[in-house]
Amino acid sequence: MPLAEALPRVTYSNVRENFAGVHKLLDGYIPEFVAGLGKTIPNVIDGREDRDGTSYTVPAPFDDKVQLGTFFDASAGAVARAVAAARKAQPGWYGLHWSVRLSILRRAATILEARKFELGVANLLEVGKSRLEAMGEVEEAVDMIRHFCADFEKNQGFETTLSRATPNERTVTVLKPYGVFGVIAPFNFPVALSFKMIIPSIVSGNAVVYKPSPGAGLTASLLVKILADAGVPAGVVNMVCGEKAGPLVAAAKGIDAIAFTGSHDVGMSIFRQFAQGPYMRPVIVEMGGKNPVYVTKSADLDVAAEGVARSAFGLQGQKCSAAEVAYIDRKVYDAFVEKLLAFTKKLVIGDPRESGTFIGPIISKDALDTYLKAAAAAAKDGKVLHGGKRLSGGIFDRGLYVEPTIVAGLPAGHHLLTDELFLPFIALMLYDNLGAAIDAGNSVKYGLTAGAYAEDKAELQMFLDRAEAGVLYANRASGATTGAWPTYQTFAGWKGSGVSGKGGFGPYDLPQFMREQSHTIMEKSR
Repeated sequence: MPLAEALPRVTYSNVRENFAGVHKLLDGYIPEFVAGLGKTIPNVIDGREDRDGTSYTVPAPFDDKVQLGTFFDASAGAVARAVAAARKAQPGWYGLHWSVRLSILRRAATILEARKFELGVANLLEVGKSRLEAMGEVEEAVDMIRHFCADFEKNQGFETTLSRATPNERTVTVLKPYGVFGVIAPFNFPVALSFKMIIPSIVSGNAVVYKPSPGAGLTASLLVKILADAGVPAGVVNMVCGEKAGPLVAAAKGIDAIAFTGSHDVGMSIFRQFAQGPYMRPVIVEMGGKNPVYVTKSADLDVAAEGVARSAFGLQGQKCSAAEVAYIDRKVYDAFVEKLLAFTKKLVIGDPRESGTFIGPIISKDALDTYLKAAAAAAKDGKVLHGGKRLSGGIFDRGLYVEPTIVAGLPAGHHLLTDELFLPFIALMLYDNLGAAIDAGNSVKYGLTAGAYAEDKAELQMFLDRAEAGVLYANRASGATTGAWPTYQTFAGWKGSGVSGKGGFGPYDLPQFMREQSHTIMEKSR
């Protein structure tokens, strides 16, 4: 096998790289990992295994005959103990000099990098994402840890000396941790999005009660072990799995703040719940998007077709940043649709363990029900140009596999143009005026990402000036609305996609996990 160190890193942008060596290593890792599945994986509270709760098993989304493992839906008592453990551990963790915390977390990045194939395969099996999507996510998480450490170091622990009112008055502002963060993570990026919330929490000196998606306990347990192996003290990061544990964490009295990634409805319910307390506590949430794309008359249509298809159908459309509506100039509509259909038909649907697979299964029966209803609505109120069906036969009978779907001709304001689907499903809309098209794309409650394909500078500038989303992309073949990476792009949700207006990975991200305190100290004159 080739050495992992000599192989190219998988990112969301280098889609045309030769990854033959990566696939060769995965050919060995995947069967070995699958053979070890089915174990009992307890929760982790105060550094110890905890089985207090109702046990449940999780089948692999790509094949329901494969069992990922047995996990525990944490009881109310278990969640309470996790919060207590975090509260007990937090002062000592913050009491370490920030440079010591950074040293421990940088060690975690090194361990994660060394174990990236193990995490990548676990990710692939748990979510059903393609090999390269899974490996790219782990590489992103490595860079994410290093980014947050570098940012904290650059800001010297976020302690800043201010001006003096008098020569003997010393004034300082310092950002301090809130205490205990509840971290509630989604299924679709169980490595990267978990660490996107856990790492800034603990690098800032907070402790964490971590609730992964109910089906993501496999990767979650590996992440918690990496942090422990790196030297993060017991109790600083506690893991409680299950469906019921999320509301318990959000409602726990000892939780000082929440970081959440998931649906708009759940995110807003947490926000409202926190607002009912005796004082407001921070809620850092990212809540999905509708993510429009604009294909102008000056676009490179080959690049546009590839970028739209990759963004709409990568990870089965189960990305908060996935493209769901494309607005196309009438002058290039027919030519673009022809190219989009041609590219889409080449995408391989199948078992994500196979190297050639681009589209794997969707995550749940609820998602399948949403897909079938959307396809029926599209056929009734518009026209299905491609897809719209569940696949059957062979591996398709043992998982939830559906066709990537392209629809057209929907009336303005149709719910398929406004509601997030989180599925491999994109609607195409004609336009005669780019400004009006951008207004239509802006009219939804979301504002996460948007993309454009325009070689004309005026068209491109109109998009950049008027699109109401926190993340904008232009002329990307690797993804029309997807592909943010630490240190290169920030990831901010506007409107219903977030609540703070600050972007992940950006210069304003870490301060969200801390609160400011001013120190004024009078010194004796010398």
